Amino acid sequence: MSSKRPSARGMDLYRRVPADLTETSTLGGLLSIVAGVFMVALFIVELISFMSHRTETMVVLDQSHDQLIQINFNVTMLDLPCRYAVVDVLDVLGTNRMNVSKNIEKWNLDEAGRRRYFQGRNREERSILHDEHHGALEVLLQNGEHAVPLTADSFDEYLESNEFTFVSFYAPWCIWCQRLAPTWEAFAEHVEEAQIPVKVAKIDCVTHVQLCRDQKVHAFPTLRMFNRARPLPPDYNTDRTLVALTSFVTRKLAVEEKKKSWPERDQEYVEHPGCMLSGHLLVNRVPGNFHIEARSAVHNLNAAMTNLSHVVNHLSFGPLFDSQVLSRLERFSSEFYVSNALDGRDFVLEEPHKAHHHYLKVVGTLYEVPMRWGRADMLTYQMLPETSLMTYGLDEVPEAKFSYEVSPMAVIVKKTGRRWYEFVTSLCGILGGTFTVVGLLDSTLHRLLKPSSNLQS
Repeated sequence: MSSKRPSARGMDLYRRVPADLTETSTLGGLLSIVAGVFMVALFIVELISFMSHRTETMVVLDQSHDQLIQINFNVTMLDLPCRYAVVDVLDVLGTNRMNVSKNIEKWNLDEAGRRRYFQGRNREERSILHDEHHGALEVLLQNGEHAVPLTADSFDEYLESNEFTFVSFYAPWCIWCQRLAPTWEAFAEHVEEAQIPVKVAKIDCVTHVQLCRDQKVHAFPTLRMFNRARPLPPDYNTDRTLVALTSFVTRKLAVEEKKKSWPERDQEYVEHPGCMLSGHLLVNRVPGNFHIEARSAVHNLNAAMTNLSHVVNHLSFGPLFDSQVLSRLERFSSEFYVSNALDGRDFVLEEPHKAHHHYLKVVGTLYEVPMRWGRADMLTYQMLPETSLMTYGLDEVPEAKFSYEVSPMAVIVKKTGRRWYEFVTSLCGILGGTFTVVGLLDSTLHRLLKPSSNLQS
């Protein structure tokens, strides 16, 4: 008894029909061309989709265990001298750090906004010595007033009529001006007796507000030396004693004498009040703020002259990345990467007693960046800012405030691609489906358009 063994030919799923049993048609040829073009187009589109990456996002609870967050900033104060600019930090936990000095640098700027020289760390202001042995001002004035009181009308004429004039811009209510007044009168008398070629004068800035505003008097007392009507920067900011004032005037006169032999371009020196503050802060991950304001331990600030116009050169949260890492993050479109939303923006004030307050919503963002081998996780913080213009009272010193709040939610952003087997499966489905659909269409049109043999008979 014989048995037939199955062969590979018997298992053929792709059996062919002899060519002489098939029939071709013009319609079938046209549909075949359309099907071929369509399949080639779908193959190209599918291949492009396979080669490219798409960005996916997911919102989750922030799992960060860091108790502190780093704030990086570089802010240019357009009209605030570095000696008065301070940075304070406050938050809802009660943290109140005044005049933060660690990791903050100050740079004096020229009139073009370029860094002129390093002012130093944001350190505590040095205390200033005062003379306490000159007696009451009334006693000193018994033999005449030696410090000439100037007015807005006589100010320019008096400066032009004297080669050198040392002027004290003061306010009667200022405690530091009150302590300086006897010393200033004694200094004026000493200058006359020693025949030092300098006139000593004073201006009441409460009475002559506009004059002091034109002279850009930011704080009281401001001690400024003039050559005719030309200021000789910088203003005097050391000990307010008779010896120190006399030493300053003597050195200033010697320097001005030497300048006469200098080239004209080297004689000009204009002190610009701009200041660049740069550095970083470590703050608690709770709502808080850091603000920049004018403050001095040895002056009373002139609130009307405190102009907090500023330019935010850079402001970000989290660690600073190098250029290589930043280039990888830039692969994400701006829709997914907005960490430096305030960079390069300027906030200029046209009126006194006003300041800009910035409100920042900070969202932790984890970027999963595909690398040549595997992927790299980069944690950054995106920032959504809102800015409003606040008005202060006449006696209040304004502050440029940056309030922040870290969101409890975090965003995961990643670029994903398709697996090779997904591409092959999709490609087979598209090509096979197109071939089948066109075949069904050909069969249907063939039946509708071909005359029935039964009707002919």
